Amino acid sequence: MPRLLLSLLLLLSAQSIFGAQPGTRVVADFNQGWKFYLGDEAGAKDAAFSDASWRKLTLPHDWSIEGQFDEKNPAKPEGGGLPTGIGWYRKTFTLPSTAGRNVFIEFDGVYKRSEVWLNGYSLGQRPNGYISFRYELTRYLQPAGKPNVLAVRVDNSAQPDSRWYTGSGIYRNVRLMTTHQVAVDEWGTFVTTPTVSAQAATVAVQTQLRNATGAPRMVSLQTVLLDQNGREVARQLTPGVKLAGASTTASQKLSLKNPQLWSVAKPYLYRVKTTILAGKITEDEYETSLGVRTCEFTQTGFLLNGQPLRIQGVCQHHDLGALGAAVNVRAMDRQLEILKAMGCNAIRTAHNPPAPELLDLCDKMGFLVLDEAFDMWQKKKNGQDYHLDFKQWHRRDLEDQIRRDRNHPSVFLWSIGNEIREQFDSTGTRLTRELTATVKRLDPTRPVTSALTEQEPAKNFISQAGVLDVLSFNYKHAEYPKLPSSFPGQKFLATEIAAAYETRGHYDLPSDSLRIWPKDGKTKLTSGNPDFTASSYDHAAPYWGATHEAAWRAVKNSPFISGVFVWSGFDYLGEPLPYPWPARSSYFGVIDLAGFPKDAYYLYQSEWTTQPVLHLLPHWNWKPGQTVDVWAYYSQADEVELFLNGKSLGIKKKSADDLHVMWRVPYAPGTLQAISRKAGQTVLTSTIKTAGPPAKIELNADRSKLRADAKDLAFITVRVLDNAGNLVPDAANLVKFSVSGPGFVAGVDNGYQASMESFKARERKAYNGMALAIIQTTDKGGQITLQATSEGLAPTALKLTSN
Repeated sequence: MPRLLLSLLLLLSAQSIFGAQPGTRVVADFNQGWKFYLGDEAGAKDAAFSDASWRKLTLPHDWSIEGQFDEKNPAKPEGGGLPTGIGWYRKTFTLPSTAGRNVFIEFDGVYKRSEVWLNGYSLGQRPNGYISFRYELTRYLQPAGKPNVLAVRVDNSAQPDSRWYTGSGIYRNVRLMTTHQVAVDEWGTFVTTPTVSAQAATVAVQTQLRNATGAPRMVSLQTVLLDQNGREVARQLTPGVKLAGASTTASQKLSLKNPQLWSVAKPYLYRVKTTILAGKITEDEYETSLGVRTCEFTQTGFLLNGQPLRIQGVCQHHDLGALGAAVNVRAMDRQLEILKAMGCNAIRTAHNPPAPELLDLCDKMGFLVLDEAFDMWQKKKNGQDYHLDFKQWHRRDLEDQIRRDRNHPSVFLWSIGNEIREQFDSTGTRLTRELTATVKRLDPTRPVTSALTEQEPAKNFISQAGVLDVLSFNYKHAEYPKLPSSFPGQKFLATEIAAAYETRGHYDLPSDSLRIWPKDGKTKLTSGNPDFTASSYDHAAPYWGATHEAAWRAVKNSPFISGVFVWSGFDYLGEPLPYPWPARSSYFGVIDLAGFPKDAYYLYQSEWTTQPVLHLLPHWNWKPGQTVDVWAYYSQADEVELFLNGKSLGIKKKSADDLHVMWRVPYAPGTLQAISRKAGQTVLTSTIKTAGPPAKIELNADRSKLRADAKDLAFITVRVLDNAGNLVPDAANLVKFSVSGPGFVAGVDNGYQASMESFKARERKAYNGMALAIIQTTDKGGQITLQATSEGLAPTALKLTSN
């Protein structure tokens, strides 16, 4: 009876999904109802295999983030110190009749080395964990009403395979799709705007049509351009399109009057609606997003829509902190919101194709995207990395990436690699030409680059290929002035700068003592801090990097460099330089792993935005008589005056290349206050007070109204305060969380790079006074209450609404 009931429920669900118009495309979320087993299991690919004891879950899923930190885990600290291994996923589903239709399964990304079976039949393998792919299910489906079993084996056991945390599992979204036998093919449209002016734009549409009937067909192709409000603004109907074989490409052109341009300030989006008609019958409908814009690199900078724009970007790995690699749109949205407020206008997807949802968000929010393909080619960086698969798979993987992403207006530049080791021998020249040709064949409209390190032309075999549209360099900012003479006539971009170390809320004195950790590539770190911290004064960096101020200053003084990508936007799991275990996540971010800005955030905000900024640091809890360096980042003001307990400590002004001002102050408890002024008028005031002992907990939600879709998130900032409401800057209280109502704790964090606490616990120690709780909704609406308690502190609660 239970199995019969399950089959009936699955059938009803499938009929509700696929019982729509039989001739149209239907795409269904296929993330629910999976079973998971961590380990290898003989026979799990077979439909008759019993998975009754397996864990039930909803995708996307990253099993590594659920594990315990251990130095002995084979991914090593560089991979985040979390477990990897082999895992199996199975899903049983039932469909109504699919006669005359084709059925596909789409995976946005599986890390890694996946193989997929349907009812015991192998559909294929994909070793690349970052690439999207699909398989056709049609020929292996059971008759209507009978159960089908989809099985996926994921093998992330061969380690180490990465220089950063990758996650493990079906960590991106999965969809089931059905179409008529005549349909737009996978990623089958390519929409460009070959001419753009204020008065008109030409919209060129190439559509790849798939004909699975086995016989020639004659159809009409209709393309309608819709504005942001859904109003039709252009239409083109092409009758008599002959589908002689399995694949046919049709080209159309539409004229758009008075186009609204896509920009980082106003990311206006059109929709291109493609319809295939057989007489009056609709065979397929397909939509493509369109942003009308022009991009151009010159020897004096970058132009967006003909206007100069300094690229103010950050590099981003794909993990989402406490959530691991499992894709969540709200988590990515939050990251972009925080970066946007800093003045960031560009993202580099380091060093792999991103989740498609990230590109959708960048389209909507106004970010440029440098879309990167590879971290290595044939020469390894780790023993088990993609170099093992490059020869067989690189062309297919690159083609799939370009075809998937080429319609996103946010994507303005392709990168075929990052710090590729073939840079130093002649194979780099051949491979650069091959990869660039592949990109240009599929997208001749965008420039191609590769992130390089070698700035001597005779030693750089990638630049010698002569096919890169933009020469991009990582680090070595002191050598920037030589670039125009070393590479005459070229266009330049700084794809990585800084890589400065910072731990939020930690400060080492004096602030003007530069800390190069380690001092070179042969020496292990022998200094450092015993608690595995790095000072937030921006005076610690590796020998190959630089402080944020030094790197940004070099870019500002090099007008021939089109812009910059700071390493990195957020801290990320893995690559915990400069420290050994138990450090397990990076120190490079301008924002920590929990999403709390470090002090350098306000440096960039003061430089990258036009809003007034006044940020005062550090905290004001020190030993009596200790000399403390007080910094202020400020903008839109002439000067800053500092007061201690009402007494002026003097006025400071930035001069020449200064990016902050500083006072050296003998500590006395009380109130530190900074006032910025312009033409004698107060612009902003910033105050920091000496905090007393911890007394209470404060909870602040980034959003109080959520969607009851089992995906939405609220990020709750937890602050430990004294009786007067001041943040206690060294508080480390253990805070315990409980949730009532239709929600649960999806993750916890505090941003400390050497914490061994689980991200999936219901408690977290505050670090330097702060922690994070992530609340996820279920599919039921109602009030969600988060209760936070800690021994010796007054408890508190926060209410959220899920609709």
